Amino acid sequence: MTEHDVYMKRAIALAREASGKPGASPIACVIALDGAIIAEGHNEVGQKFDPTAHAEIVTIRRATALLGRPDLRGATLYSTLQPCGMCTMACIWAKVGKIVYGAERRQVHKMYFEDRHFQTMDFINDAFRDDLSVVGGILSVACAELYYRPGDDVPIEEQGNT
Repeated sequence: MTEHDVYMKRAIALAREASGKPGASPIACVIALDGAIIAEGHNEVGQKFDPTAHAEIVTIRRATALLGRPDLRGATLYSTLQPCGMCTMACIWAKVGKIVYGAERRQVHKMYFEDRHFQTMDFINDAFRDDLSVVGGILSVACAELYYRPGDDVPIEEQGNT
């Protein structure tokens, strides 16, 4: 088992816990620095009535508060789902060193992403950041099982971006 697998398994466990909470959704994130998890969280949009309370944003806020600084240089962010545009930009601004994600956009329903032709990873390619890397598809099948699949008939009241 790789280091990425260990941290992603923790994120998957958090996502499963969140799926039973009112107002939460099963997208989870952990941030590791120097071989240890320093922050973790899940999507809290419906709990906080805050459209920015995605798992990655919640976790970045917790990590920077813990460290007492606005940057996460050297940290790795693990997310159960490929980060959206907002979360990708937050990683860039927070100076995260690496983004590791599980399920890819092709594995889940379109509602999880803001545009079908827009690749949020293009932000990273276009950023002035040569020190940020991305690894996708870690435990992707287990992560994708947390979400609606492409083609699923999702009730409209559960759809976020469509």
